[in-house]
This record gives sequence, structure tokens and C-alpha cells, in this order.
Amino acid sequence: MNIMGLLRIVRDFFFSNANKQLLIFMSFLALAGVFWLMTTLNETYEKELRIPVRITQIPKNAVLTSDEVDTVRITVRDRGWMILSYLYTNRINGLSAVFKNYNRTNGYGYVTAAELQKLIHAQNPNMTSKIVSVKPDKLEFYYNDGAHKRVPVRWSGRVIPEQLYFISHTQYWPDSVDVYASQEKLDSISVVYTETLNYANFRDTLIIDCHMAKMKGVKCVPDRIKVGFYTDVLTEESMDDVPVVAVNMPDGKVLRTFPAKVRVNFVTGVSQYRNLRPDQFVVIADYKEIAAKPSDKCNIYLKTVPHGISRATLDVKQVDYLIEESE
Repeated sequence: MNIMGLLRIVRDFFFSNANKQLLIFMSFLALAGVFWLMTTLNETYEKELRIPVRITQIPKNAVLTSDEVDTVRITVRDRGWMILSYLYTNRINGLSAVFKNYNRTNGYGYVTAAELQKLIHAQNPNMTSKIVSVKPDKLEFYYNDGAHKRVPVRWSGRVIPEQLYFISHTQYWPDSVDVYASQEKLDSISVVYTETLNYANFRDTLIIDCHMAKMKGVKCVPDRIKVGFYTDVLTEESMDDVPVVAVNMPDGKVLRTFPAKVRVNFVTGVSQYRNLRPDQFVVIADYKEIAAKPSDKCNIYLKTVPHGISRATLDVKQVDYLIEESE
């Protein structure tokens, strides 16, 4: 089919009686839509806008311990077409607050809501919209002269592997960060935490890229780290030949127990169990308790277990004993 034939078919389709009526209807519908849109956009509306505010011209000897960029929320009132221009153009795309103009005291500064309004109008002189409200009432920032210290990091939140698995150990990259803050805050900080983590039902090693938790007036460098959670399969095991050790023995006396070595039952990971040794467990018998309450048998207690061991119990809780004079 040639082009002329195709054009003839299109013409006949659009200019048939039925399609003429459809075209007329669609034209009136489009005109009504345009009229409705113009009427709607001519109404007055209120809209909240989020505007980033950057602290600029920071002195070389000052280190901001709060975010360099914060966000204020302003509510403007104007006609709909003007509100649309704010939403879909860069008419209000950010504010700059010069450090020295808002530095109030050593280590602390703020920009009030009234000052923020002045900044908005100064950086947007042709703005005719009415600013109804500015939130927050005050935009704060903190800084110091570079004082900092290095502290370890720890994760916080809820990280739970699948049933029959457990977290055998945790690793951090890096394992510590530099913390910048006022001297008072630096003295009180011994560890910093990640943002709240929430992971469940995993069985393989889990590596998480996360931010450090926000603290007012405190800056962490770096502010983003990786945390690795290494899992292992839980297993019920036991360790034989754990020696019983006497404590609080007076000079010249020796405590002998029968048996001299006992069994410890516990739950741990399969891979960790392979590396366990009896001398990593500490089982004690206390001479002071024996002397205070003499009996045919003495109590023994599990005092120390290796890291990663849970639900550890002794196979026996009492043993025969003999107190001898040492040579």
C-alpha cells in the first residue's frame, strides 16, 4: 500500500460521521480539562518545602562536629502555579549560612527562624510567596578546634540468625573511629555505636555497610563502617578432663579431689568446638566453703568458660575430697 492510500484510510476514519462526533467530544473534554486546570492552579494553596541549609566559610581552625548540611521545612502560601514552580524547578534549591554570622559562643552556633526567612528572601529576591512557618525554630551547629580521640565501635540493634545458628564472632572495618566533640563530651565517650541494625533469619556470613549513630554535637570519622557477623551451627557437646582447681587454700595445705578431673557439658558452634581445650575451662573448689561447712563431699563450681560457649553445666556438682599437709 502506498502512502496516499494510507492517508486516505486515515482521513476516512477520522472524518466519518461517528468519528466526527468523537473528535468534537474529545475537543470539548480537552478544553474543559484546560479550563479546570487553570482554575485550579489559580487557587491559593499552602505547601511544605524542604530546603537544605549549608554552613559555609568555616575557618580553617574549626571542625564542624554536626552535619555541614541540615534541612529546614518551610510552609509557603501562594497560587497553585507558583507552588508547582517550587516543586519542579530549582527556584529554592538551598541556602548558605556564613559561619561567622551565626557563631554565638565558643563551639556553638545557630540560625533562628527569622534569620532563615531573611536568607530565603535574600537568595530569592523575586519571591512573592508568603512564608507561613519555618521548622525547626532554630537550626543549630557545633564545632571545635580539632580536639578528638579514637574509640572502638560496636553494633546496636537486633541481629538474629536462623534457628540452630548463632553469631560466633563479629568483625568491624575499621574497628575504631576518630570522634570530634567538645572536651566534656570526649571525656564521656568510651565507645560509639552504629545506627540500629535489624536483620533476621540468615545463616551465612552477613556483611553490613552502615552509618554510625547520630549524636548531637559529635562527629565520627569515618561516619560509615562495615560490620561482619560470622555464623556457626549450634551443637551440644562436652569436654572431658577439665581439672578441678582449689582456691583460697591456706599455706601448707593441699586439696585433692576425687575425681581430679570432671566433664563440662555445653552448647557451642561446630567450628569452635574443634579448637577447644580442657584448660580453657576453669572449675574450682573453695577451701573457705569446705572449712565453714565440713562434709564428706565438697561443691565444685564452673567459674570460667571460653568465649562462644553457652548453657555450660558440670556433669557432677559434688566430689569427694581430701585435705593434706604439704611438704
